[in-house]
Amino acid sequence: MQDRLIDAARVRDRRGTVRATRITPGTDEDAGTGALDRPLDLASNDYLGLSTDSRLKAAAIAATERYGTGARASRVVTGTLPIHNDLELALAELTGQPAALTFSSGYAANLGILTALGGPDTLILIDEHIHASLVDAARLSRSPITTIPHSNLAVLNDLLAKRTQTRAIVVIESIYSVLGDAPNLLDTAMICATHDALLVVDEAHGVGVLGAGRGGVYAAGLAGAEHVVVTATLSKALGAQGGAVLGSELLREHLVNTARSFIFDTGLAPAPAAAAAAACHIILAEPVRLDALHRIASLIASSCGVDRAAGPVQSIRVGSPDIAVKVTEQLRDEGILVGCFRPPSVPDGISRLRLTAHANTDPDRLLWATARMTSMLRART
Repeated sequence: MQDRLIDAARVRDRRGTVRATRITPGTDEDAGTGALDRPLDLASNDYLGLSTDSRLKAAAIAATERYGTGARASRVVTGTLPIHNDLELALAELTGQPAALTFSSGYAANLGILTALGGPDTLILIDEHIHASLVDAARLSRSPITTIPHSNLAVLNDLLAKRTQTRAIVVIESIYSVLGDAPNLLDTAMICATHDALLVVDEAHGVGVLGAGRGGVYAAGLAGAEHVVVTATLSKALGAQGGAVLGSELLREHLVNTARSFIFDTGLAPAPAAAAAAACHIILAEPVRLDALHRIASLIASSCGVDRAAGPVQSIRVGSPDIAVKVTEQLRDEGILVGCFRPPSVPDGISRLRLTAHANTDPDRLLWATARMTSMLRART
């Protein structure tokens, strides 16, 4: 085993794909330093800046005081608390869906939906850019799997028309995490309806961002459609932690009884559940946050000379994985945090720097950071 691990480490080092769990300084306003002394965050998924909002903190503290630090059991044993019901109602209201079921993470939610609905007689069609959690879920479902070229509706239509399986599930995202682009949800849903297929839309990057914060499915007029299911995470725009599946009451009941990542997992802790519920209400009440988020996203795109992506993530192509790593490290040394996407995390094998917009980003600091990044990339080409 030791020899195998050493050999694998050498391969990662040679390919420039080494990853590490580096400690990131906190962003709390009470840390004793000014804003200019803290890192400029262009990497995290806290799109609306809600993870440090005083109202979310207060909700989390109150839930901890009332219910404790953990759910203490599976949701189907004694782990369902009143705060879980509050959160699921808030999520359903936000997204316009009939019902919601929360999981301990977005990863667990994606595992839950596909493993509960898939099987040997169900063809699963996955977009080639979908998140790794959905790929893993499809594999675990025991379903035959076919990968669709990214957002290619003609291929999707053809594959559904020619399928031999009884059922079919199409899996896409409302905003893709690498390029930040968005599919044509309405046309995709129409194709699925034509061929009696279920459409699963991962809204990890859509809820709190698209459709006045209510998500891409809502914006497309598909909220509540019987053949459309939404999955989401609570750890991005909602500033908390956890995941959810949203759809009909009948689907929720089915998942409670069949989704292994729900049944055999301890329930979501009270603190993040309460924080996420508070975030849902804030998003509906404060559209100014979304306006600020999209202004910052546009500023990132224009200052980096790239086309504006639909979501907060703006993707900058670079050369080799080695260049991506070195520029990322150099930016970090100057107090600028950006995402670094390299194979195998990128579906097309192209290394990128990923700059993420946040509603509370200072525009002047942002322009300074993108100028520094551009200079560093030019020096390595």
